[in-house]
Amino acid sequence: MKRINIIKSIFFVGTIALGVGCTNLDEEVLDGYVNSAEEGGAINTAAILQSSYEGLRGFETQGQMFALDEMSTDALVGPTRGGDWDDNATWRQIHVHTWAPDHNEVRNAWNALLSNAYNCSLVVENGTGSEVTQARFLRAFYYYNVIDLFGQVPYREAGSKLTDDPKVWTRTEATDFVISELEAVVSQLPARTANDASIANKDAAHFLLAKLYLNKGVFTASAAAGPYTFAAADMTKVVEHVNAISSSLATDYWDNFKPANNTSPEILFSAKNVRGGAGGGIQYHWRMSMHYNQTPDGWNGFSTVAEYYNKFNPNDRRIKNADPAIITAFGNPVGLQVGQMYKPGGTVALNDRRGNPLFFTPAVTLITSGATLETAGIRMQKYIPDAANVNTPDNDYVFMRYSDALLMKAEAILRGGTGSVGTIMTDIAARSGQAASAATLDGVYLERGKELWLEGWRRNDMIRFGKFLEARELKPYVSDAKYILFPIPADALFNANLTQNPGY
Repeated sequence: MKRINIIKSIFFVGTIALGVGCTNLDEEVLDGYVNSAEEGGAINTAAILQSSYEGLRGFETQGQMFALDEMSTDALVGPTRGGDWDDNATWRQIHVHTWAPDHNEVRNAWNALLSNAYNCSLVVENGTGSEVTQARFLRAFYYYNVIDLFGQVPYREAGSKLTDDPKVWTRTEATDFVISELEAVVSQLPARTANDASIANKDAAHFLLAKLYLNKGVFTASAAAGPYTFAAADMTKVVEHVNAISSSLATDYWDNFKPANNTSPEILFSAKNVRGGAGGGIQYHWRMSMHYNQTPDGWNGFSTVAEYYNKFNPNDRRIKNADPAIITAFGNPVGLQVGQMYKPGGTVALNDRRGNPLFFTPAVTLITSGATLETAGIRMQKYIPDAANVNTPDNDYVFMRYSDALLMKAEAILRGGTGSVGTIMTDIAARSGQAASAATLDGVYLERGKELWLEGWRRNDMIRFGKFLEARELKPYVSDAKYILFPIPADALFNANLTQNPGY
């Protein structure tokens, strides 16, 4: 593939220009928009900003950032089921920490994040007013994810030639840059719009700043695997930024994940999906796990393990929403599904495709076959399917929630920040119908696992609490320290300023 052809596409300026290799150009050109600035054309900053927002939908799929953030943890596994779901061991490698620099989802995440960051930079350099402010926030969010997953961050200085290799920040330099960017724009961003958290806003910036300060001890450690030191001043910054957020908890936990979840006061930032119209892959969040014969039908894929499920009380509302309307429409509670599954209405039992009872079991193996091929593993359903349109649903994809912010505040205080945990733990637990976890670091870690399951934060949390490399169900060994970071994709290393992460 000749570079002279690649340079004409956003894929080049967004991924090749930032130090990645070429894959499928048609899939990488976001919304079909092609930047013609290299040929002397004007840069349509409004279109590129819109493309940068639409790039957030890349988090909605079962792969890319979602897979790296969740399947690498104790929360999610992608077993091979007979001839299905092997995908050249893609999912198993992530779960058991055996990925390598040529792993397709590692490459896909790198490409997606950096192409969107580059688009944001085009707006920052060529736009005006609120366009620039929004683009700086979005770029900070994309860079945050590169820092978290990969450590080092390629970037281009304004006005640099696309033929020049991008420069590269260290993890510490990138962390400092993103913090400075957010602190510069937070006061310029608008207040969060009621019933629409999909637009860059002050609350989202304060949330992301809190997340950065909470993880600063991880991101600036001399070794990626620690040990980590959490400075009291940084922890107090977390508290201050959470206190600056203007929000409240939704009355019902599931208000955050229903089709009309844009009305929840708790959602601070989201990717907007429109029923029957523009949207991303939110349907993955029921399809990827549910059985073919369920309503809505699924692909009989991912599940969780018993070890993670057992952290919950089985009646915790966060994993068992059996509201009458849900049972009528789908037959089974939304959340973590275990046991006999039913047809809509909840009274007629379902069978698998062999005619056996569709009874999901906690026991699951990495390679599943035989009688349990279609039933092994507890299934996970984070979003309530949109009965009005299960293929193009109305559920917005949630990035940031106030409950997460409150748990960050509690953790920061327990790590030496100024303030009092107060009623945070009881407030979080109250709507789940469960007793509060202890107001200790162990209690916060436990509650984060219950409150935020499959929301993209599990890997980040496990690393910060020193749990990520430990042995666990289906990974009965301590992982090598190199797996704290993902490798720089092999194709990206043509950029002489990039070096492979240690150990790969």
